[in-house]
Amino acid sequence: MDVTNKTAVTEFIFLGFSGSSSLKLALFLMFLTVYLLSLLGNTLIIFLILMYSTLQTPMYIFLGNLSFLEIWYTTATVPKLLATCVTKSVTIPVAGCIAQYYFFFSLGATECILLAVMAYDRHLAVCRPLHYSLLMGVPNCLRFSAGSWIGGFIAPLLPTILISQLDFCGPQKINHFFCDSDPIFKLSCSDTFLVEALGYTCSSVVILSSFLLTMSSYGNIVVTIIKLSSREARKKTFSTCASHLTVVTIYYGTIIFAYVRPPAKYNFTIGKVISVFYCVITPLVNPLIYTLRNKDVMKAFQKFLSQKRCLLKRNIHEF
Repeated sequence: MDVTNKTAVTEFIFLGFSGSSSLKLALFLMFLTVYLLSLLGNTLIIFLILMYSTLQTPMYIFLGNLSFLEIWYTTATVPKLLATCVTKSVTIPVAGCIAQYYFFFSLGATECILLAVMAYDRHLAVCRPLHYSLLMGVPNCLRFSAGSWIGGFIAPLLPTILISQLDFCGPQKINHFFCDSDPIFKLSCSDTFLVEALGYTCSSVVILSSFLLTMSSYGNIVVTIIKLSSREARKKTFSTCASHLTVVTIYYGTIIFAYVRPPAKYNFTIGKVISVFYCVITPLVNPLIYTLRNKDVMKAFQKFLSQKRCLLKRNIHEF
């Protein structure tokens, strides 16, 4: 595209969701509530894991990593989403938009890898229990965790560098509530074929490979569970893994729909609705599922509440 006589864009404007003022206010209150509950739930999980040694095992270390990731994953997008619901014009500098793109996709790739690692951890615990402590001790757990973060932040690096080289010369309105890939490409007056193809390839490889590894681990777990002779053992094992599988299904189902498809098939309205699921809903669902369905976490939480009640009673008595 000829960029002659066109003014370079220095900032973008988020359009967010369209609708009446009352609808936007309702969306704001709903998104704010979910966001705050998500921050509270994930922070609580991290706190419990750090406080109680009974939770400092590989499975809960991975869960702590996931909760830490979810805090930043949702914080990368939701504040702008909330702003679009109550403000007529929400802007972001082009450099800030590219930074948001990088951190959002880095955290997303990290979550994909981390979910695959967590599934592998459950696979070892169920299918190879006698070798579990050797194969997945705390040192190996920390290596897997570090590898997930490093791999996740490397994955979108090259597409981000290419996007930073694009020219933007109008229009400057992003039909979304954050700097997603397709809305950015639509605003560029440069040839985006290479960066679109590379971004599509990277996202497809990360999402599908981690998804297949995750499903493979859970497939082996299901086979092993069926072979267990004790009904109680089958029930306990399935209950633990079912919570993980629920998170995996919700997250992968939405991101595969959103990113594993040709760029030409993108629909902005559907894209925004789908984005709400993996940007807003999933970070809240994770702590709810892992805490409500996990006896160890619930015991630690009850112990924490009991200690706080005792401390409060002591302070009242001294007063």
